[in-house]
Amino acid sequence: DRATANTNLNSTNNDNDNANAIASTPPTDTVPPITHEGQMPQKKFYRSRAHCNPLSFNEAFDYPPRPDLFDWTEEHYPNHPQLSDCGTDAGEFSASSAQIHPTVLDVGCGFGGLTLALSALLPEETILGLEIRSKVTEYVRLRILASRKEAMGTGASIAGCDGDGETHDAEKEDGETHDAEKDDTETDATDRDDPNDKRASHRDHRPTHQNASVLRTNAMKYLPNHIPPRSLSKLFFCFPDPHFKKKNHPRRIVSTRLLTEYAHWLKPGEGKLYCITDVRDLHEWHVERCEEHPLFEEVTEEEMEGDECVWAMRTETEEG
Repeated sequence: DRATANTNLNSTNNDNDNANAIASTPPTDTVPPITHEGQMPQKKFYRSRAHCNPLSFNEAFDYPPRPDLFDWTEEHYPNHPQLSDCGTDAGEFSASSAQIHPTVLDVGCGFGGLTLALSALLPEETILGLEIRSKVTEYVRLRILASRKEAMGTGASIAGCDGDGETHDAEKEDGETHDAEKDDTETDATDRDDPNDKRASHRDHRPTHQNASVLRTNAMKYLPNHIPPRSLSKLFFCFPDPHFKKKNHPRRIVSTRLLTEYAHWLKPGEGKLYCITDVRDLHEWHVERCEEHPLFEEVTEEEMEGDECVWAMRTETEEG
């Protein structure tokens, strides 16, 4: 009996120790995130496979039944520059917010280098990066938020409207200096005076990046749910998956069928499709499909050389 009592006592003590150990373990929802919003994320924590098969990617995505039912100002562009002119009338604010939608798409935006560059190059446009990989999308989202905060800290002017339609200046915060970002933006005095420098046109203003955002989606499936027809001025495909095997060619992001859909979203007469790749076979595929399609025509070499977006596509993307 005494031996049994000791065994029971030891068992009780062990149970208490286990209970204490469990109680001292913090719940999973209190574990701090890798990067807090407003901080520049580190790419090493958000690495992912370079490509995935969009035709067999069955992870659930949220999407509206049709484009006009999606409010882009609620989450993606809360301080969009166009909202600064909405006045104090709530109805005017609603009308202004309803007019805001992406006009430039960076499909497969990767880590967001081109998306942010385009927001500075095209301040009058609304830039949206599309990415299918969850970790990479989160990296770009945090990078954009950090870039917005840094712009506010350096004195960039940002104005917006609240839900009641009242105009307000966004509160300026102390922006953090990030060496990685400074390397992309700093230039010496000789570059500033170079008339042939294609970056000169957007140095006169500080980009706020309030016109840039990122959306996690499958562009080959759900683009019609987000983008209204004839609304895009530019559409970018930078270093897409080449899908070398012939049986996988239907997965390529540029095809005769998909070009018809892209023409449906581009503005007639002014919309442009940009493609770049470091694979010769894929480049020839892009050229052949575009030349064969009746709704597209190739721009001249002079137009390409004078287009700042071509320069940005060659130098700012981080996927090549």
